[in-house]
Amino acid sequence: MSEILDARGLSCPQPVLMTLEKIKQLGKGELTVRVDTQASRENVSRAVQKQGWTVEEIKEENDEFSLVVKKE
Repeated sequence: MSEILDARGLSCPQPVLMTLEKIKQLGKGELTVRVDTQASRENVSRAVQKQGWTVEEIKEENDEFSLVVKKE
C-alpha cells in the first residue's frame, strides 16, 4: 500500500523538502506525492530521482498532480 504525502497548496521548496524527509523516513517502498503546480511536479520528480527513487507514474486531474514514486 502506497503512503500519501499531500503537498498541495504549498510553494516550492516546501513540497520538495517534505518529500525528501518522507522518503528518508521510508527508506524504500512506494509513496504518492500530491502537488498542485507544474513547478512542484518537476522539482519533486527531479529530487526523488537524485535520491535513487523512480517516478513510476504521474497522474494529472483538475490541475493537480499525483506522483507515484518507488524504491525497491
